Amino acid sequence: MAGKEKPKAPAKDPTADTPEGERIAKVLSRAGIASRREAERMIEAGEVSVNGKVITSPALNVTSRDKITVRGELVGQPEPPRLWLYYKPEGLVTSTSDEKGRDTVFDHLPEDMPRVMSIGRLDLNSEGLLLLTNDGELKRRLELPSTGWLRKYRVRVNGNPTEPEIEPLRKGITIEGEKFQPMEVKIDRHQGANAWLTIGLREGKNREIRRAMSHIGMTVNRLIRTSYGPFRLNDMKPGDVEEIKARVLREQLGLSETDLPSPDRVQKTGTRTEGKPTSHTITRPRRDTDGKPAKALLKPGEGLKQLSDAWKKVTRPASDRSGNRSDAPARPRGPARPPSKGPKPGRG
Repeated sequence: MAGKEKPKAPAKDPTADTPEGERIAKVLSRAGIASRREAERMIEAGEVSVNGKVITSPALNVTSRDKITVRGELVGQPEPPRLWLYYKPEGLVTSTSDEKGRDTVFDHLPEDMPRVMSIGRLDLNSEGLLLLTNDGELKRRLELPSTGWLRKYRVRVNGNPTEPEIEPLRKGITIEGEKFQPMEVKIDRHQGANAWLTIGLREGKNREIRRAMSHIGMTVNRLIRTSYGPFRLNDMKPGDVEEIKARVLREQLGLSETDLPSPDRVQKTGTRTEGKPTSHTITRPRRDTDGKPAKALLKPGEGLKQLSDAWKKVTRPASDRSGNRSDAPARPRGPARPPSKGPKPGRG
């Protein structure tokens, strides 16, 4: 007679041994303290405490109930991810501090800005669009090579480049054993001893454009980053800071509505004036001619250029939309009509 079968043990919950909360480096990154890698370095250096105890390993999960301090300062709850466009002037270092005592971009931001980090870098002698964020995870995401956002630059070189000379850049070159991915290069115009080019690339190697142009015998004497993915410099001036609307940030990055501030609010902060920032807030969303929010003209994932193009399309005159040139001479008008005695019709 066969023995009795042993009862089966209950299935083990695979989440039973999973620690509650999130890794502390990720929490510090989300709080805008530093990138995740830098947060791990700070932990290993003994600069972080949890519930009054110094920790030296990032292999620790924490929750909202834990009290975290960094260099003696209490870390608050993470704020919603935010993103700013900043026109970096030439001559500023893109780092939180500089061993040579040079001014950094963070020394020149408006005083009402929260603590932010730069997404990528622009070297000392370069200017143009620099993205800033209060969220370390957002910074990490946008810096990953897999994001693959195209970055465009207006580049002035000393010399007279020709199509055969710049063709190697379009195919990809190797400099001192380091491979450079193919670039988008267009010769815009020649101006005396200089020429202006538009260059697009998806990598972020140190001084990539300057090194590539030097490789073909050209010297860069001005470099302006005009766009980073869907975000553009447009008519910003050196030192200007502009916050991206939450709705646009959500569409471009796939963030949920609960993770971001109100989509109808965007804050623009000007440059400092006599040590004080100037700022104003737009609380009314832009609307199209039908009275509907302009966001109805966009699909998720479309960039700021599409928003601008769509806005121009719905606001230009009907004669423009029928195919006539906007710069064509105006048609002669007939005699003025006598004023109507009745009530004025409302707008359609």
